[in-house]
Amino acid sequence: MLALATNPNYFSTLPATSGIEPAVSFLSYNDGFKDLLGDNITSKLIGNYTSHQPFHEGGVYNKETNTMIISSNYEVGPPSDSINITVLNMDDWSIQSTSYANLFEANGGTSYYPPGANKSAPPTHQVWADEGNFEQPSSLVSVNIAENTTEVILNSFMGRNFSSINDVRQHSETGDLWFTDADYGWFQYFRPEPTVPKQVYRFEPDTGIIQVVADGFVESNGLEFSPDEKTLYVTDTGSAKWSQFNYTRPSTIYAFDVVNGKRLSNRRTFAFADIGSPDGIHCDTAGNVWAGIDDGVAVWNPEGILLGKIYIGETSNNFAFIPGGVLVFTNNRLWLIDGMKAQGREVCKDFGVGC
Repeated sequence: MLALATNPNYFSTLPATSGIEPAVSFLSYNDGFKDLLGDNITSKLIGNYTSHQPFHEGGVYNKETNTMIISSNYEVGPPSDSINITVLNMDDWSIQSTSYANLFEANGGTSYYPPGANKSAPPTHQVWADEGNFEQPSSLVSVNIAENTTEVILNSFMGRNFSSINDVRQHSETGDLWFTDADYGWFQYFRPEPTVPKQVYRFEPDTGIIQVVADGFVESNGLEFSPDEKTLYVTDTGSAKWSQFNYTRPSTIYAFDVVNGKRLSNRRTFAFADIGSPDGIHCDTAGNVWAGIDDGVAVWNPEGILLGKIYIGETSNNFAFIPGGVLVFTNNRLWLIDGMKAQGREVCKDFGVGC
């Protein structure tokens, strides 16, 4: 880090960052990074496609089927041409493509306890941020993976449709859904012109109450709670807007205090990504913040100090924690990082292990 402070080309001199073919390296910028990874860390490529991009966003585990559900990247063409959903079988790492009713252009997602659900067992449902298309509104969609059923639970705000709902998390105590809305569908030409700002929302599935809790973003994208749910992190990927990267726009993670489980206060800059924009974001149980960026996954401690990277050399829009590891999505490729000491914040809830 000291070398980088005086030499802006320092990263390009490192062997791990100078190769052409994608491969996993672990770059430590702080002693704390090795403690997260441990001594038995391994990496493996378990999915590699050239015809389409099945490993884009989401990454939500379902214990009943022992599958990881991943959304594919937006594809040019009629909505029926979209792969939509990728299903990773956690028993044998086999991969299938499918789609669900009412889910047209899925992006981020989370495991979900519907109102009145039994919270003593892993969730049977997931909720997905559906960006929609020209015919279908952007929505929050509840999916029961095992039963192959879906329900649209939200698709309007004050009579106006959302632009492109991007990511969503459920608060464990209140059951409220917190989500971001961007306008990627508009400038990627599969959604109409926006009618609402880029904002963060809180939605109560049991009452229908919805509130704006934060605004002022260029592109509000990923969001995540700290382990104690007293802090909400939100990424702004405004620097990657339109067709050309603009380094004067945000590549930023913002932190907010969660007030009484309902509102946000004390907005502050938490971290700034050195390469590209921080997209999907998750916390481990120690409160470290992990985010997909343009060369892999970056990890910051709770004070916002960069600890290290899972360096792949290509964009990771998102990733998913599993027991003892993490699955990293780089659109065409799916990587398994195994033997890791760090554990994801929601692994206990979703997998029912390590509690």
